[in-house]
Amino acid sequence: MTIAVGAKAPDFNLPATDGKVFSLADFKGKKVVIYFYPKDDTSGCTLEAHDFQKLLNDFSSAETSVVGVSPDSLKSHDKFCGKHNLTFPLLSDEEKVMLSAYGVWVEKSMYGRKYMGVERTTVLIDSQGTIARIWNKVKVPGHAEEVLAAAKDL
Repeated sequence: MTIAVGAKAPDFNLPATDGKVFSLADFKGKKVVIYFYPKDDTSGCTLEAHDFQKLLNDFSSAETSVVGVSPDSLKSHDKFCGKHNLTFPLLSDEEKVMLSAYGVWVEKSMYGRKYMGVERTTVLIDSQGTIARIWNKVKVPGHAEEVLAAAKDL
């Protein structure tokens, strides 16, 4: 499935690092940034998490929540959050249900070898649950700032 700007965001129900289970309904009436990343504690994913963490107060001022999603386990997420002092929730999608619904669980290729993995993607959802913006194949440097600017404009 592929998502599109202007469409209703697919619902989800996933366990998170703070012991809660999150669904799209938890963000009703608020904007939310969902960033999908491949793997905890890898260089690009760590940099991206740090960038969002640094801007968390600014996102909060823009009435926007930030959530990270990967197929890693909650145990891996907890370790990652502890090691890097991350205070926003990371959702675990080991079954790849949400990753598939948002179209980010894709066939990738490295050194000629094909495999399934997460395409680094960020989705900005407005307060009505509609997809306002999508960033595909994200390049990490400057990305969190760009997402923040878009959230402020909503």
